Amino acid sequence: MSTFVLVHPAWFGGWCWKKLTPLLRAHGHAVHTPTLTGLGERRHLARPEVGLATHVDDVVGVIECEDLHGVILVGNSSGGMVITGVADRVPDRISHIVYLDAFVPEDAESLYDLIPPERRSVMEALVQGEGDGWLLPRLASPPWETFVPEAWGITEEADLSWVLPRLAPTPFGHFTEPVQRRNADADKLPRTYIRCLGWPSPYFDRFAAAARDNKRWRCFELPTPHLPYITHPRQTSELLLMIAS
Repeated sequence: MSTFVLVHPAWFGGWCWKKLTPLLRAHGHAVHTPTLTGLGERRHLARPEVGLATHVDDVVGVIECEDLHGVILVGNSSGGMVITGVADRVPDRISHIVYLDAFVPEDAESLYDLIPPERRSVMEALVQGEGDGWLLPRLASPPWETFVPEAWGITEEADLSWVLPRLAPTPFGHFTEPVQRRNADADKLPRTYIRCLGWPSPYFDRFAAAARDNKRWRCFELPTPHLPYITHPRQTSELLLMIAS
């Protein structure tokens, strides 16, 4: 059986995998869902100096303290930045890296480097206007109540009641701090990209295209919104189980 470590994106927490984890565990797999510093149940730990390196440390700490080996490391959206840094640190403990509609950075790139200038401008305005200069309260100008159903396709009332109160402002360093990707052993690890077609994104399209063109990668598509473990957990689990097999 496999061991999954699932890394959530900005604003979320380990709680967001709640629908997916029982489906993986039902097949005998171990599943760990760490929450990054400053988010979820750890939101009280948010502070200006928290950044991407902190979040890499969070996940590496779980892998090492739980003595995990053969890990299938999964990251969604900005979680792709985190898992890239984790793989660079502990490649000997990882068997496969899965980018689930996620950012795939090169060495010394930040998420900020990978998005267009107009998106950066919106984020900067939100940080300065509502985040005390160091927290990003949300992804775009519209409130979460509008953005989440319209952009992320979370429309079920039960899901909205679960998700919306748990979204937390994210330390801006999660987006602006560059990742370290220098370990040659990490670059040898098998990798999979999963593109969620219900979330229009030229940069995720670009990452998926690069994966298709690289023999060391596999690329799959899901006909789902950006957060399929919330909206389509069974389809997500079936694909992850196939990858694990």
